[in-house]
Amino acid sequence: MPAFDEALQRAGEFGRFQRRVFLLLCLTGVTFAFLFVAVVFLGSRPERFWCRGPGAAALAERCGWSAEEEWNRTAPAGAGGSCRRLQLEAAGALANASASACADPLAAFPNRSAPLVPCRGGWRYLQARSTVVSQFDLVCGNAWMLDLTQAILNLGFLAGAFTLGYAADRYGRLVVYLISCFGVGVTGVVVAFAPNFPVFVVFRFLQGVFGKGTWMTCYVIVTEIVGSKQRRIVGIVIQMFFTLGIIILPGIAYFIPNWQGIQLAITLPNFLFLLYYWAVPESPRWLVTRKRGDEALKILRSIAKCNGRYLSPSCSEITVSDEEVSNPSFLDLVRTPQMRKCTLILMFAWFTSAVVYQGLVMRLGILGGNLYMDFFLSGVVELPGALLILLTIERCGRRLPFAASNLLAGVACLVTAFLPEGTPWLRTTVATLGRLGITMAFEIVYLVNSELYPTTLRNFGVSLCSGLCDFGGIIAPFLLFRLAAVWLDLPLIIFGVLASVCGGLVMLLPETKGIALPETVDDVEKLGSPPSYRCGRKQKTPVPGAPL
Repeated sequence: MPAFDEALQRAGEFGRFQRRVFLLLCLTGVTFAFLFVAVVFLGSRPERFWCRGPGAAALAERCGWSAEEEWNRTAPAGAGGSCRRLQLEAAGALANASASACADPLAAFPNRSAPLVPCRGGWRYLQARSTVVSQFDLVCGNAWMLDLTQAILNLGFLAGAFTLGYAADRYGRLVVYLISCFGVGVTGVVVAFAPNFPVFVVFRFLQGVFGKGTWMTCYVIVTEIVGSKQRRIVGIVIQMFFTLGIIILPGIAYFIPNWQGIQLAITLPNFLFLLYYWAVPESPRWLVTRKRGDEALKILRSIAKCNGRYLSPSCSEITVSDEEVSNPSFLDLVRTPQMRKCTLILMFAWFTSAVVYQGLVMRLGILGGNLYMDFFLSGVVELPGALLILLTIERCGRRLPFAASNLLAGVACLVTAFLPEGTPWLRTTVATLGRLGITMAFEIVYLVNSELYPTTLRNFGVSLCSGLCDFGGIIAPFLLFRLAAVWLDLPLIIFGVLASVCGGLVMLLPETKGIALPETVDDVEKLGSPPSYRCGRKQKTPVPGAPL
């Protein structure tokens, strides 16, 4: 009886069947990117807003002012956005004043200066586009609620990592993927038509839960249906589709004038993924670990037929492990020495990647400029990272590029923090190198994480470790803005230290280049210390007692 990897090799490790399934699942990366960063456009803050008191409201109605005219006549002078309003009613019966009040509402006040009072509601916005901010009045004292919506989304990602990651290892990859796609679609539609802010937040959380299920499960499926030599390609290319989503999103937002339309445009494609029920199979590797070898063999025969291969009659059965199948738990990830080391280092790597990546993105965003063009260029910057990974991880292994990308990000952040303020072009260039480095680290951690866990724990392990990414996403904005209030470049120092430490720690991980995916915990424990690699050739391990 052949082992699964041997049977897969006979059926074709990356033939027409795998390429078709791979490209279909890659589209999930585009929609997940939409969900991950859409708040930039859904919640863009209006440049001009003001508080409309009862006196101003009555006057605006009687005078027939446009929004622009009301802004010019009743908003506090020089305010791009004011958290207080002019108390126009203090001049007496302003609503019954003569027609001259329509031309100059402040004429009735001494020195043409009305008193300023706190706003109690009635916000007005001078903007062409509707956003979550204008929909739910998330300005001034309520401005923190917009940051809360992104934190809630990341909490949803975290909850999805635990619940749906566990479910995918117990009940199957495909069923959890399809349920997650349906959940993202339904909750996203509810978010678009949310009647109030609490409903918006609750369903934003649920959309995060299901969104994490779609992304992590599709990633695991594509790495399990191909051979070890192709994992590096599919693991990186699927993340290039995430970058493609970032590049596409500003175009969608530019042509759709309101946030509800943007939300629907980035949500409804998830319903199309339900058609994958007829196009994407369950992971045969997972079926083998659940002692369902006959079902796995049936899928392998379909793969072989599509790939123009033939499984000989000797492949009537697939070797099934005698290891007792149990439901995954966190203790399984830390019970043995090698698993424990891998889990702790990968958790730190996920956390660091999220904090530094999101921190640098937000830091570039506060520099101003054209939101759509800046966001588009920030996505384009990530593309060379994926290409560099494809060129290096097969020649140099996983660990060296993983460590080098973190160190590049760390050094770039530290250097940028101490560059003179008078050299903005140099600071931007070095900061861009940091963005490139952390993007590479973020993409490599996905690949390494899936390669270091056995099939019985892979989806749960990847989901759990990546939960630290979601935790990092929750604290990143607070870390950036609170520390920047003390010293503008202090966040860069924190980012630099985190990335540099991570670069050292990942060198302790075993090398996974060219190895078969581990099926059991024992397989992971046998990885041990790998031989060292230089780019392009394997180094000989010295023999004890032999001359160097």
